[in-house]
Amino acid sequence: MDVEELGPGDDAKAVRAAHLFDDPIDAPAVRAFLADPRHHLLIASVDGEPAGFVTAIELLHPDKKRPEMFIYELGVDERFRRRGAATALLARLKDLCVERGCREMFVLTDDENEAALRTYRKAGAGREPDSVMFLWSWPED
Repeated sequence: MDVEELGPGDDAKAVRAAHLFDDPIDAPAVRAFLADPRHHLLIASVDGEPAGFVTAIELLHPDKKRPEMFIYELGVDERFRRRGAATALLARLKDLCVERGCREMFVLTDDENEAALRTYRKAGAGREPDSVMFLWSWPED
């Protein structure tokens, strides 16, 4: 299992992994995401084939001395599930957090998403009690 962090100019590698994302990827959004040094896209590959990805965003706050890493999305192709792709991606992201001086890494998921709950626990995360998420959304034009 190989894990690579994409950066500016790696648009074609992101496009090659487009099947891993929930929705079709958008070329300008890919370019902007990869150009931002606080945005991270890691791709796991098996024998050169994209098997999974994780996106994460470093967050800064005025009263925090060190950034926090928010895991935005984690996805693994069904053909590669339960073969270590998610574990490898999260391990590399944890290493990246240490390299970048992050104070913590966090993710949101649903109680019904048993696979995600198992994956995050296996990767060493602890569940926060009584967490609640509120969401605002706006329709597309």
